[in-house]
Amino acid sequence: MRMLFYAHSGLRYLVLLMGLIAVAYFAFGLATRRPVDKSVRIIGSSFAGLLDTQVLLGIVLLGSGWPFYPALWGHLTMMVLAAVVAHVLLVVNRKRPNPGYLLPLIGVGGALLLIIGGILAISRSVVGMTGAGG
Repeated sequence: MRMLFYAHSGLRYLVLLMGLIAVAYFAFGLATRRPVDKSVRIIGSSFAGLLDTQVLLGIVLLGSGWPFYPALWGHLTMMVLAAVVAHVLLVVNRKRPNPGYLLPLIGVGGALLLIIGGILAISRSVVGMTGAGG
């Protein structure tokens, strides 16, 4: 179970890094009016996939008997909302006749804010490593 905790705790760095890369790419594309290509979908999907894996690991961790405490409700809620926000806005953008950079930027940026809020909800550091004390 401790291994799941460390996997869940460590994966956040990849999620945050991919989120920052995505936000930078989408903001640059929006600012320079660069034509949208398939890289928007690839970068957005990469972020969403990592985030989904993170949420799944968290749910498996809780289901495997990790100690539950009330602050986890806020953490769990914000993380699931982050995944929903990212997915909904990325899908809406993909289904538009002319996809752009704005919806992915809002989706990933909003998800990152929710992720940071979710991490802080359990009194953890966004970038620091924490012990497996629950």
